Amino acid sequence: MKKFTSVSDVKNLQEIIKKALQIKETPNSEPEKGKGKTIGLVFLNSSLRTRLSSQIAAQNLGLNVLTLNAAQEAWNLEFADGAIMNGDTVEHIKDAIEVLNQYCDIIAVRCFAGMKSKEDDVNESILSQFEQHAKVPVISLESATRHPLQSLADCLTITENWKEERKPKVVLTWAPHIKPIAQAVGNSFAEWMQEMDVDFVIANPEGYDLDKNFTKDIKVIHNQDEALQDADFVYVKNWSSFDDYAAMPEVKENWMLTGEKLKNTNDGKVMHCLPVRRNVELSDEVMDGKNSIIYQQAKNRIFSAQAVFSEILDEINA
Repeated sequence: MKKFTSVSDVKNLQEIIKKALQIKETPNSEPEKGKGKTIGLVFLNSSLRTRLSSQIAAQNLGLNVLTLNAAQEAWNLEFADGAIMNGDTVEHIKDAIEVLNQYCDIIAVRCFAGMKSKEDDVNESILSQFEQHAKVPVISLESATRHPLQSLADCLTITENWKEERKPKVVLTWAPHIKPIAQAVGNSFAEWMQEMDVDFVIANPEGYDLDKNFTKDIKVIHNQDEALQDADFVYVKNWSSFDDYAAMPEVKENWMLTGEKLKNTNDGKVMHCLPVRRNVELSDEVMDGKNSIIYQQAKNRIFSAQAVFSEILDEINA
């Protein structure tokens, strides 16, 4: 694995899931693999699980870890090519990346969608610069359009919780929120589910369809109760409109996941990437109930990251 920004960077999904499961059994089995190597974790946005899980995963492999909260601790960055930097920005992103090239053997970056320019977000205006200017492997810790480490952890979690011969039905359901949220988690989960042996559907209100470049031919249902029928896994996530970019069209129906709605499922396991707005996206009874595997999902972030870091180190050390 030369880089990790989407599912297309994974040669064999089932093999990396298997590797992550093995790492979960013995997380300290490769303590010398990253010895003498440094990973730079660059955060342009807030983080809890991604930050901590990446740090733990890197340390389990013996990597030196540099963590930069770039939005708070670095100079104000300029991202535009050809910019005349006579304003608030002090350092151009390509200069910052070139310095990171000198300090790090792997660069992992987290950069959210700006939610202002659809073109900039769709074209990954920030992540693409890291891919263009980095001379070392680049790992996405979430970008404007995808969250691949989360999606790998999601695949791991579903695999752990499914032992039947038939395909599980997996539903990604939109949930309410108080502000516009990017489509990255939904996009990414849709991409990865297409590589899994599952019956996958998406449920969202009219006006909230995700980008077809990610959902392809996945069935989209605009009635939540219909979509939840016989579901084995229910992934709850909010996103704003893609067509009317970053807008929040009015939704009259109640899309918050409740215990009553779960009765339509096949005792469905509930997933969420966190953080979650309780009693807005899903109810306390669901979040804290027996069907919730949300914290297991969060723990698996460590092992998904560690599997990816280990694969990248194999390429570096080859």
